[in-house]
Amino acid sequence: MLNDPRSHGLWEKTAPPMPATPPLAGPAEADVVVVGGGFTGISAALHLAEAGRRVILLEAVEVGFGASGRNVGLVNAGLWTMPDEMPRALGPVHGPRLLDLLGGAPAEVFALVHRHGIDCEAVPNGTLHCAVGPAGLAELAERARQWGRRGAPVTLLDAAETRQRLGGGSYAGALLDRRAGTLQPLAYVRGLARAALRAGARIHGRSPVTGISRQGPDWVATTPGGRVRAPWLVLATDAYNSAGPEGLRREQVILPYFNMATPPLPEAIRATILPGREGCWDTRPVLSSFRPDAAGRLVFGSVGQLTRPEFAVHRDWALRAMHRIFPQLRGIGFEEHWFGRIGLTPDHLPRLHLPGPQAISISGYNGRGIGPGTVFGKAIAAHVLGELSAEALPLPVSEARAVPLRWAKGLGYRAGAVAQHLLADRL
Repeated sequence: MLNDPRSHGLWEKTAPPMPATPPLAGPAEADVVVVGGGFTGISAALHLAEAGRRVILLEAVEVGFGASGRNVGLVNAGLWTMPDEMPRALGPVHGPRLLDLLGGAPAEVFALVHRHGIDCEAVPNGTLHCAVGPAGLAELAERARQWGRRGAPVTLLDAAETRQRLGGGSYAGALLDRRAGTLQPLAYVRGLARAALRAGARIHGRSPVTGISRQGPDWVATTPGGRVRAPWLVLATDAYNSAGPEGLRREQVILPYFNMATPPLPEAIRATILPGREGCWDTRPVLSSFRPDAAGRLVFGSVGQLTRPEFAVHRDWALRAMHRIFPQLRGIGFEEHWFGRIGLTPDHLPRLHLPGPQAISISGYNGRGIGPGTVFGKAIAAHVLGELSAEALPLPVSEARAVPLRWAKGLGYRAGAVAQHLLADRL
């Protein structure tokens, strides 16, 4: 996108095209104006349009331009936070409520894929969270215990079982989560957008919101080409936020994350790597992620930004790490490289804000956008429709608070990833 091969890489190359979403031209009126064309905004627009509401969605570039079209494509259940921490962090009502919602989020994603016939390489075969050393295995054992006590279909695998599932590696074990899976993220969000358009929503790309104001009983969102007036406002831009209140733009630390993809692997090699087609990531602080795509490529990623001079550091490390885990890939490199940004909150939990009368915003996915974005978009729609009160939403309402020294922290993550990748996997 924007003639940048490192923005969406493989996903743009293999996703079905998006229908035309022309820029907003002139004044328009709707029941709801949605700002942001990622998982949350498109899901909200789809569910609102299916309920008969007039919806106009404004996207600064095009659907899936932000994190939704760039990520690994792991459809995970839950968040980074341990299950037992949720009630302590969010209280005895919202903690269990959020656990239940996000535990079932992958099922909701795959149901939408099936219901709307979305061509997005969906594979609901589970994910593998791989343990690095004894400390990583202890963490996963505790995570398995906490989810297992809640009836989740998770299994802690030992080192031999993990190696068999992966086809390589020397991990101490892995947590197999059968609720989860993988998909092609840009294809998924474009498929949701096509479904929203069929349901009657209007989507305008190349329509960055330059101003939001309250005029009488309505919200007015202004773009370079026009403006939308609506009683309800939904802000769904997350880590790519450039509209809305200043506090929303400053409550997350930005973490860059990249992916690289091999060419389609020869069949003899493909059969030896992740034969169950699970998606994977590990317990390192600067983690690695890897998963196959439908054509038999391996998509390998980690923390880092693919700009000069960092690109060469991250690419060379990714080759070393991939060949260490899968020696059968020695001699095979990467043909696609892309990156985006993840928004981190201090406690790794998302945020729900009500920035004005009949206005709502949910953000802060901390790298878990597919499942949460989909179900939070549906919850937003239910709130707008009057089916869910603010008290019944999956998160408690909070005030947006800027993270102190957020830019310095973001630069620290970026520099730390470079340092780690300069040194790691050289032996």
